[in-house]
Amino acid sequence: MQNDVEKILKSVGQVIIGKEETVLLAVTALLCDGHILLEDVPGVGKTQLAAALSRSIGGEFHRIQLTPDIMPSDITGYSVVNQKDGSLEYREGAAVCNFLLADEINRASPKVQSALLEIMEEHQISLDGQTHVLPAPFMVIATQNPVETYGTYHLPEAQMDRFFMKISMGYPTLKEEFAILERNGEGNPIGNISSPVISTEEVCVLQKKVNAIQVSESVKNYILRLVCATRESDLSALGVSPRGSIACYKAVRASAFIHNRAFATPDDVKDLAIPVLAHRILLSPKGRNTLGTPEKFVKQLLDTIPVPVNP
Repeated sequence: MQNDVEKILKSVGQVIIGKEETVLLAVTALLCDGHILLEDVPGVGKTQLAAALSRSIGGEFHRIQLTPDIMPSDITGYSVVNQKDGSLEYREGAAVCNFLLADEINRASPKVQSALLEIMEEHQISLDGQTHVLPAPFMVIATQNPVETYGTYHLPEAQMDRFFMKISMGYPTLKEEFAILERNGEGNPIGNISSPVISTEEVCVLQKKVNAIQVSESVKNYILRLVCATRESDLSALGVSPRGSIACYKAVRASAFIHNRAFATPDDVKDLAIPVLAHRILLSPKGRNTLGTPEKFVKQLLDTIPVPVNP
């Protein structure tokens, strides 16, 4: 099964250069049936990563550019009256797919952002008394630019909590950007992925295999001590929710699976705590003055909370 993960990583690597850790995090979220928020400046490959991941798996990929004039029905779909018998017919929205790229999500109105809540949590659409189950796997990959704030809306905490991870791409190194120039000189590198390397059905099998990974009591307690510390500290105004602790629990199992282990370790927790937990935290004024960002707050907790000796 690990060979299937390696196939995905290698396939995406034909498009994305030098971001192995970012790609690995995205695949980890996929194995956990979670959604990711890609937050970074324009032009660093956020959209390419989403397209490469979907093309590598062969799932149906939809992209929607979220602007203030987008309506919730553009995402969820809508019902129309059949003129012959008067029944309601469902017309699919952008969310009916395996991979939904919600580009510049912070430009969407609060109504549109709210429309994503049920979709992300329940993997279904409720409309006019009917429930439409989304295909499996289903993953929302949302992007946002953290620098430009004109014409944007703040993502509500309830929606941030539904993102399994928040990931940043970062600028490439000089060597990596040189390779990017050469690769793009031959056209859009997304064409390098000529066919899927794994099917959506096989991804669903991998997700079930991840659920079989063992997590010891000591590692579970380590996760919970970390989560509880985010709630009890005077550096935070809002700590990690139980949804966040569940996400961390799932993530460490996926990490163990990717590294061909039958059990999770405290190192899995330390590797994944920041991308899985930090975006769920609101710092207090003291926390902002002392640390600046939730990522630094989680890093401080990782440095101070004792690591289990016998995982």
